[in-house]
Parts: sequence; C-alpha cells; structure tokens
Amino acid sequence: MLETDKIRELVEMMIANDLVELSLRDGDVEVSLRRPNPGGSNLHGASSPAALTFSAGSQTPSAAEVVGRGDIAGAEFQKIHSPMVGTFYAAPDPDSPPFVQIGSQVGPATVVCILEAMKVFSEIKAETSGIIEQILAKDGQAVEFGQTLFLVRPA
Repeated sequence: MLETDKIRELVEMMIANDLVELSLRDGDVEVSLRRPNPGGSNLHGASSPAALTFSAGSQTPSAAEVVGRGDIAGAEFQKIHSPMVGTFYAAPDPDSPPFVQIGSQVGPATVVCILEAMKVFSEIKAETSGIIEQILAKDGQAVEFGQTLFLVRPA
C-alpha cells in the first residue's frame, strides 16, 4: 500500500502538470487517480482535487472506456490519437483561432492541432473525415503517446 504522503505528492504532480489521469501498479495494488471535468475550464485557477481509486488485482478502465461514458456514450466515433508525447496546442499561436472546434468538419488532411516535443512543433492531421464532436485535450496540456485527443463523428 502506498503511503498517504506519496499519494499526496502524486496528486500535486498531476495538478502541477495538468494531468487528467494517472495509474500506477505495484504488485497486486493498483492506484488510479483521476481529476474531474477534464475538458472544463477552471475560472479561478484553483486546481481540482483528484479522485482516488484503490484496487487489488483488478483492472482499471482504459482511457477509451472512460471516454465512452457520459453524454455521448454508445455513439460510434473515430478517435484521433496523439502520435507522441508532447504539449498540445489547439492553435498555431496564442493570437490565432483554434485549428478546429466542436462542430468543425474535417478531412484526412485537416490539421487539428500542433504537438510540441523538445522545441519541435508537429502538425497533427485528422486522417479521417467527419465532424469534431469532442476535444479531449486542453491548450498547453501535456499529452501521452496514444492518448485520445479528439472524437470525430464519421461523415
């Protein structure tokens, strides 16, 4: 079992790095931390506390399973995943509008965001056709390889 101080440290790390979910496994003990309302804005700059789940020998749901819950559960969507670890940017620069918004029509060559890793900026294309239904990353958020960034309703 993890000590309370270690869990508190993990929660503070999540808040400092704007992480939405963190899962750790040590033998039979698994710790899963999730911050509520990942797509919501925080108007006062206060950090959301993380929800904590312990389990012994059980599997936690994958990010894709968690995404499937909520208002759009049961719908079939194409997912646009992060091809690398980096920082998500919704627009080409702070003064420009975002590449796409909820309701935007995209095609395979449509740039949906930029990911920055080690001062290298890479344009990420939709590689599918449809309408953006959900944006799962916030501007400036650190993202992981394979993390779902967008849900697209196929055209």
